[in-house]
Amino acid sequence: MTRSTAREIAVHMIFQLGFGTQSADDLIKSELTPERFAQLGVDEPLYAQFPNEKQEKYISDLVRGTFAHSPELDDYISRYASGWSFERIPRMAAAIMRTAMYEVLYMPDIPNAAAINSAVELAKSYESAEVVSFVNGILGSFVRAEFQDTPPKPRKDTEQQAEE
Repeated sequence: MTRSTAREIAVHMIFQLGFGTQSADDLIKSELTPERFAQLGVDEPLYAQFPNEKQEKYISDLVRGTFAHSPELDDYISRYASGWSFERIPRMAAAIMRTAMYEVLYMPDIPNAAAINSAVELAKSYESAEVVSFVNGILGSFVRAEFQDTPPKPRKDTEQQAEE
């Protein structure tokens, strides 16, 4: 199982947490089991392989951490979602952005660019092109504003020529 697959499974769980009163620990206990993966794997190739110990820890840490920090993460999303109310954001897009923001803020071993790129690629599987652009814009603005050491986006040659 790749890290991308593990991340997508975590996003599914984070998405699921938005619909009920179940805690992250309870959800992990019921969903992150070989038996549950065997059930889901019949119809969903994503669950064909149960994660190894390292991947299982990554999924659990990501789900627990994102759940624990969801008010803070939702505040960031709202702050950078110019022209969109939080309620208008599709729930899967919100789950994807929460996951990426959690990785950026609390998982220093994951480079910011990798978290954003993974989120955008994941959004392409679930959302329209408009929402994918929105996710990319929010995450890019978040990283640039919150992390001063992030290098600026490279400018196109035409922009450089126009300034000269």
